[in-house]
Amino acid sequence: MSAPHRIFNFSAGPAVLPEAVLEEAQRDLVALPGVGMSVMEISHRSKAFEDILHRAVADIRALGNIPDNYKVLLLQGGASTQFSLVPMNILTPGATADYIDSGSWAEKAVKEAKKVGTVNVAASTKGENYSRLPLQSELTLTPGAAYVHMTSNNTIEGTEYTTLPEVGDAPLISDTSSNMFSKPIDVAKHGLIYAGAQKNLGPSGVTLVIIREDLIARAPASLHTMFSYKTHAENDSLYNTPPTFGIYVLGLTMKWLRGLGGLEAVAKLNQRKGGKLYAEIDRTGFYRGTAKKDDRSLMNITFRLPSEELEKKFDKEATAAGFDGLKGHRSVGGMRASIYNAFPEAGIDALVAFMQEFEKKNG
Repeated sequence: MSAPHRIFNFSAGPAVLPEAVLEEAQRDLVALPGVGMSVMEISHRSKAFEDILHRAVADIRALGNIPDNYKVLLLQGGASTQFSLVPMNILTPGATADYIDSGSWAEKAVKEAKKVGTVNVAASTKGENYSRLPLQSELTLTPGAAYVHMTSNNTIEGTEYTTLPEVGDAPLISDTSSNMFSKPIDVAKHGLIYAGAQKNLGPSGVTLVIIREDLIARAPASLHTMFSYKTHAENDSLYNTPPTFGIYVLGLTMKWLRGLGGLEAVAKLNQRKGGKLYAEIDRTGFYRGTAKKDDRSLMNITFRLPSEELEKKFDKEATAAGFDGLKGHRSVGGMRASIYNAFPEAGIDALVAFMQEFEKKNG
């Protein structure tokens, strides 16, 4: 039986997974070696599943060089649930939380936090269609803030932080959903990091939370059990039935990342892939990048063509040529190539060739 044909998946999420991971999951889907059951059937209380969970967490710790005073949690609900859980757990009564509004998802995080307590929008680039990140000099931070929240990569607008904002003594909380483990991350400079898995870590249904232990203690005793980080930290992410299959695939992906040589090696690969595509976008002016050059994302590359008609034609012809998911987010239009860790470099080369041919015919 021949291998199934795979097109190039530029989707922003759920997104491309490593083929080696998919093949291993497929091979062991019916029965895990030594277990005799599918990973989707085994009890989350079994030693077999606990081993899967602990191995995944150990690899996450090794990849991120995570200090001992941080807990690694694997939760449900996606990053959007964390928009609420962060302030519910960490925004203490009477305190203010600072939020850096750098994109559409950051704006949604602000909206949820305001339902919990006092929020100061430290800076916003919404007036510029989030085409750039706020400058350090533009941040108006609250003395004694409960925390400062940032979004490390803006999936919709195609901007990404390359250096962390300076926030003083306040815990820095980062939504890293779309660039987690795409490059080295200094966990010790954060109080909490969270990420939906479905872009760079695994399938949808799992959310990674890395939290400093002292922040876990902030959760009010009145907080509902399932909404408290304390519950999940004390129960090893096993208070209730976790997303077992998602954690299994995430674990395989962490093993794959370590096999590539860790985050330094992954970063070099991502820089090369992104560099090729940006070079083509900048080559003649037919394509136009939408993000400020200093703030460009290596994960989500956004660009426009000379007209919306040409963009529709580009999308249609690209889809026919085996490129899926290149249409920009409905809120901003244009085109977007999401090229996460698992996206193959051959797909970049193929897209660049397609773009050159399209420009020859339509430029």
